Amino acid sequence: MSGRAQLMWDEAVTGYDFGPDHPMDPVRLSLTRSLVDAFGLDREVSVVAAKPAGDSTLRLVHRGDYVEAVRAASAEPSAADGAYGLGTADDPAFAGMHEVSALIAGQSVGAAEAVWRGEALHAVNFAGGLHHAMPGSASGFCIYNDASLAIARLLELGAQRVAYVDVDVHHGDGVQAAFWDDLRVLTVSLHEHPRTLFPQTGWPEETGAGSAEGSAVNVALPAGTGDAGWLRAFHSVVPELIADFRPQVLVTQHGADTHFEDPLAHLAVSLDAQRAVQVACHELAHEHAEGRWVALGGGGYAVVEVVPRSWTHLVGIAAGREVAPETMIPESWRQEVFARTRQSAPRRMTDGRWPVEWKDWESGYDPADRLDQAVLAARRAVFPLRGLLA
Repeated sequence: MSGRAQLMWDEAVTGYDFGPDHPMDPVRLSLTRSLVDAFGLDREVSVVAAKPAGDSTLRLVHRGDYVEAVRAASAEPSAADGAYGLGTADDPAFAGMHEVSALIAGQSVGAAEAVWRGEALHAVNFAGGLHHAMPGSASGFCIYNDASLAIARLLELGAQRVAYVDVDVHHGDGVQAAFWDDLRVLTVSLHEHPRTLFPQTGWPEETGAGSAEGSAVNVALPAGTGDAGWLRAFHSVVPELIADFRPQVLVTQHGADTHFEDPLAHLAVSLDAQRAVQVACHELAHEHAEGRWVALGGGGYAVVEVVPRSWTHLVGIAAGREVAPETMIPESWRQEVFARTRQSAPRRMTDGRWPVEWKDWESGYDPADRLDQAVLAARRAVFPLRGLLA
């Protein structure tokens, strides 16, 4: 295995644009790419533009009639078929939608192929992580589910155990649905509780079906959860499951919308805690998957203050050249941000909370604490099904 990290990037992915009033502003992608460049991280990785996912690849997860509906809406947005979740407020149709969505999917599939074939040890596609798209419909700003497609391609190539860990603030419902009854895929999602946030799924009782019961894991966190609770929840569930499952590849989704400044959700996580989980995922890949790691982006709607910094940390970790939290941000990038958005950019790669402190599960738990109740619910729902102590 080469040991080199790949950064999947094609400037055309910034064409994934639902319009000027939509929260998923593609400037978050271009600003992330330029911040990676400003830190010289592009010299530490192989920057690769993969080809768009073709129909045969898209149909590993998506129904043929849905792919055709996306293609039709892409050619004539005004005729988008709402029965497929297209042309809605969340997923407005736009010209070229099929092409750019297939391109983003292609980057994640290409990342998976590179890692599986040993062309790279780690591969990052921060334009990906569009985890809400269902086999037959768009949902939650997501047209094609690149995360599911990357996993499906790994299975097609011969992988027998793929672990997917999703730390976006929203439940990774589309990926869970795609592999609901497939015991080769372990899906773990930490997200804000479905009582208070879209998509209103991801209850701990959702554990998979048939012989795959116990392969879906959901940690539903109370609104207001901050750094210490978020990291406690992650470390109380994820490492033990990954160690038990022994994945051949670890696929992770790093939505930045858990942040306390994100306008669409209600967790209170800092950039520093997000970085800590990125580091933990990297370590888990090396401990249990021979280093094979595919890392994706996801949500994140504080498009200047949070997203570029969070995903630049992710690229640095994957590249083996971590950006220290106290690092000052290059002035050239801050000037670019102001020129493009008229917003003031952050000055450092930290929210001032590094190192983040948290208590591990082995130190004891409080059954009256809402965060500990969430962890207990997840462990009790799944761990016995996997032969683990809850």
